Amino acid sequence: MKIAVYECEDWQEEYLRDRLEEHEVVFIHDTLSVTNVPADAEALIVFIWSQVTKEVLDVASNVRFVATMSTGFDHIDIEACKERNIVVSSVPFYGENTVAEHTFALLLTISRNILPSVQRVKGGTFNPQGLRGWDLKGKTLGVIGTGSIGRHVIKMARSFEMPVLAFDPFPKEGLDNELGFSYVGLDHLLAHSDIVTLHCPYNEHTHHLLNDHNLSFIKQGAVVINTARGGLIDSAALLRALQEGRVSAAGLDVLEEEASIREEYQVLSPHFHQQGNLHRVVLEHVLIHHPRVIVTPHNAFNSIEALERILDTTIENLHGFVRGQPINTVN
Repeated sequence: MKIAVYECEDWQEEYLRDRLEEHEVVFIHDTLSVTNVPADAEALIVFIWSQVTKEVLDVASNVRFVATMSTGFDHIDIEACKERNIVVSSVPFYGENTVAEHTFALLLTISRNILPSVQRVKGGTFNPQGLRGWDLKGKTLGVIGTGSIGRHVIKMARSFEMPVLAFDPFPKEGLDNELGFSYVGLDHLLAHSDIVTLHCPYNEHTHHLLNDHNLSFIKQGAVVINTARGGLIDSAALLRALQEGRVSAAGLDVLEEEASIREEYQVLSPHFHQQGNLHRVVLEHVLIHHPRVIVTPHNAFNSIEALERILDTTIENLHGFVRGQPINTVN
């Protein structure tokens, strides 16, 4: 097949080229448009900045397969593809364990005072006075959202011998018995958890899921971790809870200004940083400078293995189509 690949970094091009040797592959570092799509292309590999429109498909009338290197696919005109019998595949999962591991990286950094410990040693002092931490064992972890990432977090928590409470508006039958946790209501979870960690999607129903009202009865001194979406937490409410001591610390990989992010991988794209003043806003955000808050730059998903899984799944999707057995299809 002749395949046109868009929005690739150099390392991705090398990775794909080595694994698609049997195909004629054209790499275009820009986004897809009517002016740069080969008229004889039979397949397109794109990311979310490339709009697969009716106009593009009119030019590339030989296209029979579109693979997006993302979980979301609203940048693709699915109806236009359906009319032309074009199969569309996505990457449904790639960072479940990766984000779960970062969740515990934030939590352990807080619980064992890692940052001030490192800073003290770099300053030439080896005295551990004032750096005493606390064990995760025996602490109750409250997990909001029991999808693929939340499940990995629960498994890891059980390895630390932590009791786990979980809230999910659509609980998975039997999952609590399988993994050894208890489904409870959100208010109960907040009132009884030593650590609260969020692993749910951002939408109109979850906007400011943690707010002034429910943070008012969160367990005294609880830790809040967010590696999901910034808009899940009302930043002002979190600051008030920190100032009043109701929340003892927070580990955040996302901030509220990032609520519009649809796909983690998009933060690595140069196109992302052209979308307004997010970088400036995040840098100036007061939470970053709070002494009991750790903020990482939306990096939870960003491991070598997770990014390679995106490419591997895309390759598998292409091979499945070639075999006549499409996988991970969205249409």
